[in-house]
Amino acid sequence: MIDWGIRHLDQAEAWAFWKTSQAPSVSSRAALVLGLLRITEVQIIQWYVEEGAYIEEWKPLCQYQSDKAVDDITSRYEGVVKKLHFQADDTVPTGKALCDIEVEDGKYFEDSPPPAPEPVQPSPTPAAASQTQSVEEVAPTPPINAVRIETPKSPYATLATPAVRGLLKAHNLDITEISGTGKAGRVLKEDVHRFIASRESAAATGPTITAPQAETAVNLTPFQSQMFKTMTKSLNVPHFLFADELNINQITSLRRKLANDPKDPQKITFLSFVVKAVSLALNEYPLLNAKIDASNPDKPQLIMRPKHNIGVAMDTPNGLIVPNVKDVASRSILDVASEISRLSVLGREGKLTPADLSGGTITVSNIGNIGGTYLSPVIIPNELAILGIGKSKTVPIFDEAGQVTKGELVNFSWSADHRVVDGATMARMANRIRGFIESPELMLLNLR
Repeated sequence: MIDWGIRHLDQAEAWAFWKTSQAPSVSSRAALVLGLLRITEVQIIQWYVEEGAYIEEWKPLCQYQSDKAVDDITSRYEGVVKKLHFQADDTVPTGKALCDIEVEDGKYFEDSPPPAPEPVQPSPTPAAASQTQSVEEVAPTPPINAVRIETPKSPYATLATPAVRGLLKAHNLDITEISGTGKAGRVLKEDVHRFIASRESAAATGPTITAPQAETAVNLTPFQSQMFKTMTKSLNVPHFLFADELNINQITSLRRKLANDPKDPQKITFLSFVVKAVSLALNEYPLLNAKIDASNPDKPQLIMRPKHNIGVAMDTPNGLIVPNVKDVASRSILDVASEISRLSVLGREGKLTPADLSGGTITVSNIGNIGGTYLSPVIIPNELAILGIGKSKTVPIFDEAGQVTKGELVNFSWSADHRVVDGATMARMANRIRGFIESPELMLLNLR
């Protein structure tokens, strides 16, 4: 859960507030302060405003990422953005101010006591005034909106959707070089494509110059940065791999019958059956649903978790994400299919919330949708096992009568935490799931 707060602070009061958590007095300067529950830091993806820009109430200020969830922060106040404390791609720890907003005096918190009056300064003598004026003439202070005077663009010219931002990053383009045709000068996807086409046309008509290729440094995207941290932590865990091959003829036949039912045209994927089968098997092998508490290295403990929040790895335009289906044990296969569909849509749109991504207990990754028959999945932190599903293949097999027939086979590859999970337990769990998948009617007998 994320709590974003606005505090009315000037710079000195903001520092005192961060250090002492004392309530500051009211002033005309507002600071946007980041406060998080269960999250220690977030990463700024992009700012929608710049210093000196005017912001309306509830308009977006910036886009952030935490635990692979992406969302916008909106301003609760109307005023002028005076200072941005962080830049794009910066990591913001809990409790730090994001930006300062200058608001109209008395417009907000009118019932609060007024700020202490500033001491009256004596009027400067003519000589002092003359001296001050001469100093200012030597080193004038540029106005805050000097850049905007030189660049007659709308203050919203640098605003863009995440899809446009991704297109700009893919082609290494500066948004300020592109003329936006959207509302208030915003840059649209067609503006980017038009700019790329004009640049390529100009390059084609110009002389061809062969330049030596050189290595370039490219910053990790926010999703890649999160993956770097997570996988580095994961590979500190000793893994072991267990793989098996399953015959999914019957479950494919069942899915085909369900798809042809005009009363229920919803598509139920193979993954929905697998997620439910994993949950049923966890009832018999709850160890695989637990997590390790190593807060005391001399006496680690197992935390047994009652609910099966099964993560589903998804490939999205922004990268790999792992939302989870909550409490699978209490859901039907149809419910599981609906929830996976909902999470998939949100993942493609970049709208998954921290609640969708947190609390997972075990993970299923259906990499076979993309390709690859065999794999070695990596355990996610705070989990003890992960299942990787390969691509199905049709091969000749022998049936129970010894006759050659067509079989649809798929590889299930398990990785488990070898510190507490032994191979025999993992094999028994995998065999139980194999029974549910090869004979789906067994799942019906075990449903509650």
